[in-house]
Amino acid sequence: MAEPHVRRHLALAQLTSAVGDGAFYTTSALYFTQALGLSPFRVGLGLTVGWAVGSVAGVPLGRLADRHGPRGTAAALAVAAALAVAAFTVVHGLLAFMAAACVYASAQSGFAAARQALLAGLVPAGRRTGLLAGLQATLNAGLAAGAGLGGLALHAGTRQAYLAVFAADAVSFLGCAALLLRLPRPVPVPVPHGRLAVLRDRPYAVVALLNTVLLLRLPLLSLVLPLWITERTSAPAWLVSALFVLNTAAVTVFQVRAARGVTGLGGATSAIRRSGWVMGAGCAVFALSAGASPGAAAGLLVLGAVCQVAAEMGQSAGAWQLSFALAPAGRIGEYQGFFGTGTTVARTLGPLVLTAVIVEWGVAGWFLLAALTLGASYAMGPAARWAAAGRRGEAAGLPAVPVR
Repeated sequence: MAEPHVRRHLALAQLTSAVGDGAFYTTSALYFTQALGLSPFRVGLGLTVGWAVGSVAGVPLGRLADRHGPRGTAAALAVAAALAVAAFTVVHGLLAFMAAACVYASAQSGFAAARQALLAGLVPAGRRTGLLAGLQATLNAGLAAGAGLGGLALHAGTRQAYLAVFAADAVSFLGCAALLLRLPRPVPVPVPHGRLAVLRDRPYAVVALLNTVLLLRLPLLSLVLPLWITERTSAPAWLVSALFVLNTAAVTVFQVRAARGVTGLGGATSAIRRSGWVMGAGCAVFALSAGASPGAAAGLLVLGAVCQVAAEMGQSAGAWQLSFALAPAGRIGEYQGFFGTGTTVARTLGPLVLTAVIVEWGVAGWFLLAALTLGASYAMGPAARWAAAGRRGEAAGLPAVPVR
């Protein structure tokens, strides 16, 4: 299959699963509380446990993709995710809900790692970041479309409407699996034997940790800014929705353009460093919205959101490049599984950290987040060079590889 066809199939698979995810994300919380009768605390506990298990499962499942082929593994994990979504419609009680959440989160984490390994096996290294940017734009478009479908279910407010959304999400995973199986098998790469090497690769772990710090921004749009706008500013509450639409539309339209030129370690670390400054500026603008008049606060919040999404696109492009470039051949799935845990950790800890730091501390919290982001973005350069030196040492057969 020619590369343009590979790109189209990957994009269509991404779009298919994203539409289902968008519908699921917008309706799941109300379904779990209203239809299943779980308390918000139990829903939060079950999902937290599920994603904690999923973050751990991502590495061995990625290793499985390396050993048995990423195409079949990705398709199998997509089917597992579909079954987990279906299970949510029949579970009763906290323990059953928690078990379904663990399967769902593990399948999602492993699926992401296997899909990245599949992409790496089918697309040359120099074109992966550009393709990932296009897939990210496709993801945002699919999530927006799925959110629209979820909105219809929320408007109906019936159990049947929620069940239809969950059924659609399960079908979307099955469709994604079918599309992935139509892709060619990647050329097999010798897989080193032994234990999970990524768990002993200290330089790569540092790069992944710094990326996790940069990903703490993830709950900004969904949690922190809504609370900030309603509790700390005089801006209208409907601005929350407008900022979400702005972010989604910007990524859909500009992510590919933002990733152009992000090649090699130097380009990746430069993009991340620039994104740190832009995010820092966005934090400062958000802080200034406190105490401003309604019109001025709204303008500042929009400007801050523009800075935030620009930083997001630059940081994403740089992180994609680093995650592939610093992973050894034959262990792409394993390393992608480990790198992907940063998203799970950030989504788990981010709400707690950012609400305490920003919503409680106010302006000082924004400047603390800016300093943390800028520090992590500048530390990424030395960390990436350390990891790259280890990869060169492995290639040369030297014993000084920093994998201990």
